[in-house]
Amino acid sequence: MSLEKVLVHIDADQDAALARLIDLLKIESISTDPAYAGECDKAADWLVDDLKSIGFDASKRPTPGHPMVMAHGDQTDGTHVLFYGHYDVQPVDPLELWNAAPFDAKIEDTPNGPVIRGRGSSDDKGQLMTFVEACRAWKTVTGSLPTKISIFFEGEEESSSPSLVPYMNENKDELQADVALICDTGMVEPNTPSIVTMLRGMVKAEFTITGPSKDLHSGMYGGPSINPLRVMSQALGALHDETGRVTLEGFYDGVPELPANVAEQWNNLDFDGDKFLNEVGLSKPAGEDGRSVLEMLWSRPTAEINGMWGGYTGEGFKTVLPSEANAKVSFRLVGQQDPDQVEAAFKKHIESHLPEDCTVTYHSTSGDSASNMAIDHPAFEKARNALSNEWANEGVFVGCGGSIPIAGHFQDIVGLETMLIGFAQDDDSIHSPNEKYDLRSFHKGIRSWARILDALSQTE
Repeated sequence: MSLEKVLVHIDADQDAALARLIDLLKIESISTDPAYAGECDKAADWLVDDLKSIGFDASKRPTPGHPMVMAHGDQTDGTHVLFYGHYDVQPVDPLELWNAAPFDAKIEDTPNGPVIRGRGSSDDKGQLMTFVEACRAWKTVTGSLPTKISIFFEGEEESSSPSLVPYMNENKDELQADVALICDTGMVEPNTPSIVTMLRGMVKAEFTITGPSKDLHSGMYGGPSINPLRVMSQALGALHDETGRVTLEGFYDGVPELPANVAEQWNNLDFDGDKFLNEVGLSKPAGEDGRSVLEMLWSRPTAEINGMWGGYTGEGFKTVLPSEANAKVSFRLVGQQDPDQVEAAFKKHIESHLPEDCTVTYHSTSGDSASNMAIDHPAFEKARNALSNEWANEGVFVGCGGSIPIAGHFQDIVGLETMLIGFAQDDDSIHSPNEKYDLRSFHKGIRSWARILDALSQTE
């Protein structure tokens, strides 16, 4: 019956929980701007003090950038969970688009219910505090945590995490656990709790194709002279075939088919692919034939031209035949696709389209593998059932079109399976002016973590 008492306490303690979140949101912990280094330090101190107040052995750990926060609970039995969040936030520009001061967080009534408005309310202070408040409730009601818990908060997630990998390599023994939990994602639908089990990786390439030694007059040289923009457009246009598949050699090596049980969960979602596209002025999916919009977004790889330029692009007209053509291209990866193999295949593809008088120069390339979580790990189904008991709809395993590097770092550096469970909504405006977090998401997020921790504490 301890869980029921904890849930009752969470309901009764909502005003106090919101007051604590508002205090944290007032700290201007913008990690990208050195002028706010003191505020980032202040946020780390606030979290250390708060965790100590509920019995955690918490401390601030220095890095070359902003500090980490590490904390360990007093419970030594049960599944050992390591919870990750980040206390830093995005810059607030453009300030004039905010309806109120970004760091003066306030409760606001909206047509969809009350929200807390302010920078970091959803990404990620509000989310990380759902977990802290669940721990607080367990300690208050029972005097102990329900299972073994460690907490790891970062202060540079919004500025590319330069200190993260070195810190994890140096402290991987302390980061050991049975499973990692990340609360920096959202719900696929307002009433459908979601566990992200696949994250796409990425390969990026910027390059220049050079033809003549200088820009040429198209009347004097057009015809006999090669045009690098024409070469580039032909090469990039050949990245896809008529069915939408990527044509690079070996590109689909390591791309798995969607498991039947996950496909069934996705098919049961109240997701309208046509509406999704209509909202941005589109009418027809442009990816692989025979794949649903959700498959294209979450479980299939992509090749996209992100930018392409050369010649004269200013006002008026200049009949120039350019010396150079430039482009930026990215690939989203899934499953076991090898970033190095994809990069090599892309370079081979470009070079196969070069005529004799053109050369290619690569200015920057980078790649990261996709992250795939083992949903047969017992913690995943326990967490899904716990979420299903809290929300109107059953919990689902979903994909994510973007990349969350920390999940891969937990796997590669520490050897941890990772569950990404968040309660953000699509309209939270993270990274944008007027960021908000639904009070219902905050409240039910706390209750959800209380249930999950209880489920993970149970032994078979």
